[in-house]
Amino acid sequence: MSTATATATATTTATAATATTTATAATVGPSPAAAAGKRTRAWLVLLLAGILEVGYALAVGGSQGFTILSWSIVAVVFFLLTLLALSISLRTIDVGIGYAVWAGIGAVGAALLGPVFFPETLTLGKAAWLALIIGGVVWLKLSDRPTAESTER
Repeated sequence: MSTATATATATTTATAATATTTATAATVGPSPAAAAGKRTRAWLVLLLAGILEVGYALAVGGSQGFTILSWSIVAVVFFLLTLLALSISLRTIDVGIGYAVWAGIGAVGAALLGPVFFPETLTLGKAAWLALIIGGVVWLKLSDRPTAESTER
C-alpha cells in the first residue's frame, strides 16, 4: 500500500470516528443545567405572554368593540405579541399547562386592572375567585417538572 493510500485510509477512519463521536454526543441531549435554563427562559417568556395578554384585554375594552381606532391598533399589536410569546414558550412547556397559565394571568390581570382604567368594580367575592385562579396558576407551575421526553424537545 502506498503512503498516499495509507494516509487517505487513516484520514477517512479518523473522520468517521469523529462523526460517530459527534453524533453520539448530539443524541445524549443537553446537560441538566442547560435544560433547566431552557425551562426557566420558557416560563419567563410565558409570563411576558401573560402580561401582554393583560394589555390586549385592556386595549379591547378601551376600543369599545373596535370602534376607537387608536385602542383597536393597540389591541391588535398586543394580540400579535402575546401570541408570539405564547408560541415561543410552548416550544418547551406543555400546551395544556402553558395555555392555562397564560389565560389565568390574562384573566387575573384584566380583572385587577379593569377598575383602574374603566368604570368597573372589584368586589370581595371577585377577589376571592381571582385568588383561586392565582393559586391554580402557581400550582400548575410547581407541578411542571421536566421529564426525559420533555427535555429532548
